[in-house]
Amino acid sequence: MPSFLHAPRLSATKSDFLSNSSIRFLTRPDCHLCDEARPLVEWVAMKVGVVIDEIDVDGDDTLLSLYGLRIPVVLGPGDEVLAEGIVRDRKALKKAISNLGVA
Repeated sequence: MPSFLHAPRLSATKSDFLSNSSIRFLTRPDCHLCDEARPLVEWVAMKVGVVIDEIDVDGDDTLLSLYGLRIPVVLGPGDEVLAEGIVRDRKALKKAISNLGVA
């Protein structure tokens, strides 16, 4: 029997995609909205199984010009805005992250 018949499947599930994904949490020091959003973003990321990359927008001129007045901002892997400003809706954020990569 050819060896390729015993090869692992080449399909990926939604959970496989999410477990290898990360979201970016754009913040800045002394931002009270960022401090309020952080626990919610961390909880949702843990529940959905994604990694958070927290980035200070003040350290990146491009991010600062695009999102500086909108922080906190949660970006998906394709730089899609998943949440911004006052981030309090756990269910909406979980749904937005869960829908990543779904056509």
